[in-house]
Amino acid sequence: MNAPRNRPPGPGRDRRAVAVPAPAGRPTAGDRPPTVAVLGGGLAGVAAATALAERGVRVTLLEREPVLGGRLAGWPIRLSDGSTATMSRGFHAFFRQYYNLRALLRRVDPALAGLTPLPDYPLWHGAGARDGFARLPRTPPWNALGFAALSPSFPARELARLDLPAALDLLDVRVPEVYRRLDGVSASRLLDRVRFPEPARHLAFEVFSRSFFADPDQLSAAEMALMFHIYFLGSSEGLLFDVPRAPYPQAIWEPLAAHLTAHGARLRPATEARAVHPVERAGVEVVTAGGAERFDAVVLALDTAGLTRLVANSPALGDADWRARIGRLRPAPPFLVSRLWLDRPVAPDRPGFLGTAGFGGLDNVSVLERWEDEAARWSARTGGSVVELHSYAVPPTVDRAAHQAELRARLAAVYPETADAVARDEAHLWRDDCPLFPVGGWADRPTVTTADPRVVLAGDLVRCDLPVALMERATSTGLLAANALLARWGLAGHPLWTVPTRGRTRALRALAALAARRRAGEGPGTRPGTGRHPKPTVRRGR
Repeated sequence: MNAPRNRPPGPGRDRRAVAVPAPAGRPTAGDRPPTVAVLGGGLAGVAAATALAERGVRVTLLEREPVLGGRLAGWPIRLSDGSTATMSRGFHAFFRQYYNLRALLRRVDPALAGLTPLPDYPLWHGAGARDGFARLPRTPPWNALGFAALSPSFPARELARLDLPAALDLLDVRVPEVYRRLDGVSASRLLDRVRFPEPARHLAFEVFSRSFFADPDQLSAAEMALMFHIYFLGSSEGLLFDVPRAPYPQAIWEPLAAHLTAHGARLRPATEARAVHPVERAGVEVVTAGGAERFDAVVLALDTAGLTRLVANSPALGDADWRARIGRLRPAPPFLVSRLWLDRPVAPDRPGFLGTAGFGGLDNVSVLERWEDEAARWSARTGGSVVELHSYAVPPTVDRAAHQAELRARLAAVYPETADAVARDEAHLWRDDCPLFPVGGWADRPTVTTADPRVVLAGDLVRCDLPVALMERATSTGLLAANALLARWGLAGHPLWTVPTRGRTRALRALAALAARRRAGEGPGTRPGTGRHPKPTVRRGR
């Protein structure tokens, strides 16, 4: 049956994707537009700036670094042969359920021709287990059943040990209910409770949890459960993904910068906002090294350290409770990106991306010439390979040079043909600016809106009641922040999409609710005290 005419078409293959309607209002701001400062030029800030500028708002985007991109930025470096290459903060997977991120990219690439699919998402364990997702069905629960049936990480004898009532926690994930239920438990504790087989735990789950740049012992189980829902148990888009064909500046940031400029936005890279001062009945004042400038509103799209520093320097911003909660935010442990320009190629059957576990500090390996045009040209010219290594949740006290050397040795264990390869060039990037989602930390996270309607927040550290994470959470909160300001001025907002907002199968949802009631000591005929929450104002897709 066709979808009603008043419903927008779905953003992907999942017919149960959920539309979040845009606030109604005038299409453009007219001759006297409001002015907004967007602080931060990553995905969240650029999404907010784009949504505002497209409605005629006068946007000024301030970014501390000399380039846009935030944690998706790239910048030129000089190689030893005199040529130029692009260094970045590393590989990012553009999953097909990142509906709002992909909608942002369609502003400058309507067909998403700048993305290319990778054929599989392989996972290898040091003990020999191998997994992948290319052969699996994409629709739940058949994808989960297919994974359990085909994966060597789920031997039948281990499956018999699963604690099914505990596993049912993962079958009906709703936001914010999942945080009330599981935020006080670590991801590791949840896996212990479910009694997942050890190989599957390392391959399929700890690999994913470390994509949040945190050890599973530190990560909230609610974030892990939400991740299962987004990528596996709640969406039929599957676990395969796309990657940009070109480095991030050329594929994303230069086109989006041109789009913003065409809509009248002012872009000010290499400009850090030092403080924000609310001005009574006159907007806000943003202070930089060059002085102070007044705006009608401000979007704070900063990383954890940047946000806490700005709030500490802005004593009139927010109330005492909000400021205290911002002050308690912490970044995740450091991570390392090592890029090696090797003098010989890796074996031709090596995948473009490989997730690893049981190889010491090595979390994944990318072979860039498999998809990126710049790396492919270097490889064709020199006969070598451009290989990238990631290590997440590194102890802050580690000897960094020794850790870099360890990753290089681990690469030889994963791909033996690299053991004698010489790195013609290498670049190592250490950062510790990703948000930490610790056990019990959900209540402290700031939301998009604040007590001051002139001040809104965006970023993947921001709490929102949609099932989104990582790059998609950053983009979604940027759009939500813009919508909050647009609604204040009577301007039309922008629609969003998400994966389904609850478990897909009614019978499995009922079993999950029954298990939750029994764990809470309630009878099967009673309604759990925390199970009631308002229906989201959403429309389903086709």
